[in-house]
Amino acid sequence: MAAPSARSRRRADAERSIARIVSAARELMSSDPNATTDDIAQAAGVGRMTLYGHFRTRADLIEAALTDALRAGEETLASIDLTGDAREAMTRLLASSWELLAESGALLAAAEGVLPAGRVRELHAEPVQRMTELIHRGQEQGVFRTDLPTTWLVSLTHYILHGATNEVRVGRLPAQDAADVVTKSIQAALSS
Repeated sequence: MAAPSARSRRRADAERSIARIVSAARELMSSDPNATTDDIAQAAGVGRMTLYGHFRTRADLIEAALTDALRAGEETLASIDLTGDAREAMTRLLASSWELLAESGALLAAAEGVLPAGRVRELHAEPVQRMTELIHRGQEQGVFRTDLPTTWLVSLTHYILHGATNEVRVGRLPAQDAADVVTKSIQAALSS
């Protein structure tokens, strides 16, 4: 068996560096949306030049970290049983969605602060589609309201979820109460 070429070793090293940088960005920005690139490079064990060699701007790094968080979140959300009564399925979906958002709410705030308008929404395409389909099903079952556009109801759920992360972050909503508050608020807003 031939030894890996120098080029493939450099490529593997670069991939490991990228993974460490993205992981460090996710971890640091999940608690502090203002974490600096210096902080992230230090946490990743790389120099600033290495970080900027892979991510030209802080916005590029934040987008990569958010994309990675959403990919991991999608694995969780895709495993949720959304069959049966739409209200019960919504409760299960909201519980998992809240857990994911609680972990990465500050990262999301960082992304909203630097990414172009609409980009965060684009990155959320799969979760938005899942929520849309579930709301449609609930409307067909007669348990979710039909007097408002589905797109508005989906947006409303996201506004409540994201608003709750901010309320927890600033101390107006106890973290241990947030999942219940979010679920009750959204279920009330969706009920027919």
